[in-house]
Amino acid sequence: MSTAMEQGLNAKLTAASRSLSASSLRGKLSELATTPLKPVKDTLKAHFDFVPSQIPMERRLQTLAVTVWSLLIWGSITLWVYLCSYPALWPLLLAYQIWIHYIDKASVHGARPSMWFRRISWWRYFADYYPASLLKEADLPADRNYVFGYHPHGIIGMGAFATFATEATGFSKAFPGITPHLLTLASNFKMPFYRDVALALGISSVSKRSCINILKSGPGHSITIVIGGAAESLSAHPGTADLTLRRRLGFIKIAIQHGHVFQADLVPVFSFGENDIYQQMPNERGTAVFTIQKKFQSMFGFTLPLFHGRGMLNYSTGLLPYRRRIVVVTGRPIHVTKYEQPDIEEVRRIQNLYITELTRIWETYKNEFAKARKRELNIID
Repeated sequence: MSTAMEQGLNAKLTAASRSLSASSLRGKLSELATTPLKPVKDTLKAHFDFVPSQIPMERRLQTLAVTVWSLLIWGSITLWVYLCSYPALWPLLLAYQIWIHYIDKASVHGARPSMWFRRISWWRYFADYYPASLLKEADLPADRNYVFGYHPHGIIGMGAFATFATEATGFSKAFPGITPHLLTLASNFKMPFYRDVALALGISSVSKRSCINILKSGPGHSITIVIGGAAESLSAHPGTADLTLRRRLGFIKIAIQHGHVFQADLVPVFSFGENDIYQQMPNERGTAVFTIQKKFQSMFGFTLPLFHGRGMLNYSTGLLPYRRRIVVVTGRPIHVTKYEQPDIEEVRRIQNLYITELTRIWETYKNEFAKARKRELNIID
């Protein structure tokens, strides 16, 4: 009898539970039906500043030009790997590799600059993105050579590229008769396809051999060296101008020793806004991040700043630079007398003149082009 009563009680409890569960579920569904869901786009808008759908085609092309250049190395590597998946292309790809590594020496002989390629409107879109412009302080006669020292390095050196590797800012119009050669790491000329684009823009290796070959090829040639290099890129924070310069004497020795006939004048260049186009993770000296970055640099010859900018479709985060004005100011030339074996006193004397001129450029234009600076020009190393 008791067993039958227990079974009946359990049946009633189970039915009641099911009824309660069903009733609770219907209540929840009714609540959801009457309460509007918060749109996903509202959540995204709270975290991302998206590009408006209605934007001029000119600005879209500017963003595209910067995107293509920023991704060109990775795109070239991806294309190379893709082509390697076709065995029928292997003989051609092998021949291309032999050409790159053993035959083609253009990267140390002034590249293969094409004025047509430097002048195409694509690069104007690139420069107008920031926008980037060139401000000339003095004429440069074409009867001698020049060594442009570019400061600061920034994260990537976009201003240097726009000014000295293209005609987007009017270099040849500003300095008629001067052939520019922007210099970069020799390893970049081992990158398939990317190297050929760089060579067509007149970009050459920053090796000593390359510098000597260009300066010895006759008057009217110039090289542009981003003096601070990888070490300075770690100091590239918005509103700052911390330069790695004090121990950089190689470019001065090259100007003294290998100018055509008598000299290769030094021209200090300061790029206002170069450090402002990316945000970099805090990495002050002594922090673990800085130590790791310097260790990486000592091992591989370059470093990896931890940075971010904006994206193609948003203004908040991504790897594209921000749209911030870049003004590249070329200063007054420092005349250098040619010596085969200059002593350290002469090199230091020229360096002091160089630093004085670079500082003058900063002091002259800082209130116009660096209004948002956090501190003054500082030579840290």
